[in-house]
Amino acid sequence: MAKRVAVVLAGCGVFDGSEIHEASAVLVHLSREGAQAEVYAPNIPQMHVVDHMKGQPTLEQRNVLVESARIARGNIRDLATLDVKGLDALIIPGGFGVAKNLSTWATQGKNCSISKDVEGVLRAFHAAHKPIGLCCISPVLAAKIFPGCEVTVGHDTECEQWPYAKTAEAMKELGCRHVNSQVTEAHVDARNRLVSTSAFMCNAPIHQVHDGIGSMVREVLRLA
Repeated sequence: MAKRVAVVLAGCGVFDGSEIHEASAVLVHLSREGAQAEVYAPNIPQMHVVDHMKGQPTLEQRNVLVESARIARGNIRDLATLDVKGLDALIIPGGFGVAKNLSTWATQGKNCSISKDVEGVLRAFHAAHKPIGLCCISPVLAAKIFPGCEVTVGHDTECEQWPYAKTAEAMKELGCRHVNSQVTEAHVDARNRLVSTSAFMCNAPIHQVHDGIGSMVREVLRLA
């Protein structure tokens, strides 16, 4: 039987939704490993819409589920309908939508709140001892919900290669153990069944990001 993996998206586009390359890499690696992806997103308004050429917010209003459907080629479900019983694992790609639509991390950092449906799904998989894969910024969700967990967002010292390293410090302040890692690596927290990889938290060639996500997907499926 193929492993059934829920993939939760946060919109479409790095600055206001899911990072498209990360989401695509997750789906490609799941397919390559013979797993069945089931894509979900919350049926909520986006925090805002960003012009991805200018990097500036616009006056548009968009829906997270409708925008995520672009990546899923229309084959997507409302996150509110997700039933952990029929699924083997959960993966959440990164992108600013995680910090803007799935949570308020973008504006409140470690004092953020997490969407009720997103928190419910994370807690359900955790309680069922089913693995959770997180990449890029999405490990902040685990850091907020599961005190003492181990995750990685890459490195904790800011430099040109790791421009978002301060995220690691904020996660440590939540009681999380941050593990430094390379972009091609995934870190496994066996106790909490969490697998994380830095993805575009690193200024790295896209193939290295793709390889790191592959490492994360394989570890998630190994635990499933």
